Amino acid sequence: MRKKVGIIIVLLALVLVAGCKSQAVAIEDADLTEASEQEVVVERVIPEELPEPEPIDPKELIDLSLKPNELGKVMVLMYHNIGDEEQDWVRTPDNFKRDLNTLYEQGYRPLSLTDFATGNITTEQGYTPIIITFDDARENNIRYMDDGSIDPECAVGILLSFHETHPDFPLEVTFFADGPSAFGSSDEEVAKINFIIEQGMDIGNHTSNHPNFKDADAAKIQKEIGQQAQNLEDMIEAETYKVNTIALPFGSRPRADELEIYLHEGSYEGVTYENLAILNVGSNPAYSPYDERFNALSLPRVRASEMNVDNVGMYSYLEYFVNHPEAKFISDGNAQIITVPAGDGDLGNMEKEIYFYEMEDASEE
Repeated sequence: MRKKVGIIIVLLALVLVAGCKSQAVAIEDADLTEASEQEVVVERVIPEELPEPEPIDPKELIDLSLKPNELGKVMVLMYHNIGDEEQDWVRTPDNFKRDLNTLYEQGYRPLSLTDFATGNITTEQGYTPIIITFDDARENNIRYMDDGSIDPECAVGILLSFHETHPDFPLEVTFFADGPSAFGSSDEEVAKINFIIEQGMDIGNHTSNHPNFKDADAAKIQKEIGQQAQNLEDMIEAETYKVNTIALPFGSRPRADELEIYLHEGSYEGVTYENLAILNVGSNPAYSPYDERFNALSLPRVRASEMNVDNVGMYSYLEYFVNHPEAKFISDGNAQIITVPAGDGDLGNMEKEIYFYEMEDASEE
């Protein structure tokens, strides 16, 4: 009897297992069938072609309410020394800082001498470019502290600090170096020159021996300029950097007109030089590079001083431009377009688009 019961139990178990398997297969088959019956077809929707947007006329981005005038005049400032006592050719650190603050607050922004000479005005719209230069490359222009840092009270130190707190005041300054060594100790000359260039500022030529060119002959002019250009470029680590601007010592030019060419270009010991900007010691702002009277080879400068300037110093012209804003250069913010009020001045031969506008239109903006 027990054997029969055992056999029956085994048979029932086999039936149950078989039933579960068949049910599982049925479920799997059902799932597959359902999936195949509900197969989703994804249709690719091709968007309609949208018309290409009309190109924006760059002139539409110029804010005429700022009254841009790119035929206005530009100051090229001439500094020499930063020292403890204010003198004709010396600004104290505090006065130099005041100069920078005044320029900033009155809407002036530094532009490189090279860009100015070549008519590449990148100044933000509504602002006026200013060219800052230092002659003689004295030790007080860039000086090291005992720990190797830049003295915060020298010219470069003050400029770096001001730029750090006013990043929209570009670090564009040209230091004109004469021989026998620049910026004081000859042991530090190379490091200082390269530091200035690495910071985005420039080194210009001030001749080998700071001569008066009035009675110089062709050979002397070429030696003074060519020798110093080679000397400076030999110390500059940037391979493509060219020393191609010069500030004339004493603002002197040769008496003979035919010798003027050697201020611009010449050669010394088989090496040629070419200056794209020649700076005088003049006492008035320069014409716009877009003005037909502009001459990059004879640029006047304004003394950055308040002593014995005979009403033609930096602050004299700052006051003049406050009272005569129509006389100063105001950028349109586009280096490829020259924007000027209609009928204002005579344009030179520039390969740029000219945009004339009526001043009354600007006042309505």
